[in-house]
Formats: sequence, C-alpha cells, structure tokens
Amino acid sequence: MAQVCSHGTVRSWSVIVPAKRLAVAKSRLRPFTDNLSDDSLSGDLRVAHDELVLALLADTVAAAVACPAVGSVLVVTDDPAAVDVGRALGARTVADEPGRGLNAALEHGARFAGDIRGDIAVAALSSDLPALRPEELAAALRAAGAAPRCFVPDAHGTGTTLLTAVGTPLAPHFGPESARAHRSSGAVALSGDWPGLVQDVDTETDLRAALALGTGPRTSTLAGRFRTAR
Repeated sequence: MAQVCSHGTVRSWSVIVPAKRLAVAKSRLRPFTDNLSDDSLSGDLRVAHDELVLALLADTVAAAVACPAVGSVLVVTDDPAAVDVGRALGARTVADEPGRGLNAALEHGARFAGDIRGDIAVAALSSDLPALRPEELAAALRAAGAAPRCFVPDAHGTGTTLLTAVGTPLAPHFGPESARAHRSSGAVALSGDWPGLVQDVDTETDLRAALALGTGPRTSTLAGRFRTAR
C-alpha cells in the first residue's frame, strides 16, 4: 500500500479535488454566464453557470483518473451534482464535513485518503483545469517527488493549481496570493511544460485561454453551445 519506494521515488499518488457547492462556485465567471442568451440553455441562466462549473470539474477529474501516476482520485464536496460527476468518472467522493472553507476541506480529504489507502503521497488539484492532460499531471507529479512539499503556480503566477506532499502534512494555503503563501510555508515551486495544468478558469479570459489550449469533451461541448447561444 505504500506509495513511496525506499529511494524516495513516488509510485502513485492520491489526488484530492475540492468542489464547492454550485450555488457559490466560480462567482467570477457569472458576468460571462449571466450575459449568455438563454434560448438554447434551458431558459435558465443559472443552469448555464452550473453546467459550466460541472464541465470544468468533469474534465479535470477525467484527466486525473487517466493519469498513470495517480492511484486514486478523491472529490471533496457537499454538492450532489458534483458527487455524481466524480463517481461517474471513477473517483471516490467524501463530504466536506469540516465545512470551514477550501483549506479545511483539503486537509479533511488528505486524512480520508490516507485512511482508505495508507497513502503518504497526496496532491491537491484545482477543480477548474479543463485543458489538463494526464501526461502533464504525470510530469508535474514526477517532479514533485523530489521534495516533501511542492506546488505549481497558476498561469498568472499568483495562484496555485497543484500542491503535493510526500510523507508530510499537505498544509494547504489556498486563497488570495496562494503561490506566495505556499512558497513562504516551505513548499518548492515547480515549473515545466504543462500549460493545461497552470491554466485554471476563474474568468471569461481564462476560459478562452483554456479553450485555445484544447479542453476536455465536457467543456468543449458546452463551449460550442455557448457560442451558438451568444
């Protein structure tokens, strides 16, 4: 069950993906979704926003599940629709029992992952990486095995899309300026050729950048509907 060889090489990782309740998720995308024509989107702009959030989650989880370096994927969420998405793709799910925000949810997920698998190599992955490729995640996780805690800054250099821990607490510091917070906490910043891993989606500009890279099927299909409806 151990995830690290005697010489320190990580064999496989438990990846934890947090997913907020749809009612509060991705609020910075609402100016985009609220401006959509509702003609082809079920007549409800809230549906459009929720569908986009779930599409981002689905493509992220699918890439993590398909990554050869990943032994298990755990979605931490209290949202029933997010639970359904995660389970349909082969991920485990656990409720956000602390209910005290993102960092507490990730710490809870890390403890749960260790309980069910005995893992000592865990990674927190943002839920909004629709252009992520399994091989990009594998490359970042290989690099992360060289230090107890590592992180990947987002495309803007201020946020964090991946935080890893090997044989040590995850100690997440997600939130504003999380890249600086993780660096200050002793985590090692990683860089590499993984554009889909750094391109998270908080705004319409971010979404367009992800689409230019090539997103997974759920986001691509929904983006086509958005273009038709606008």
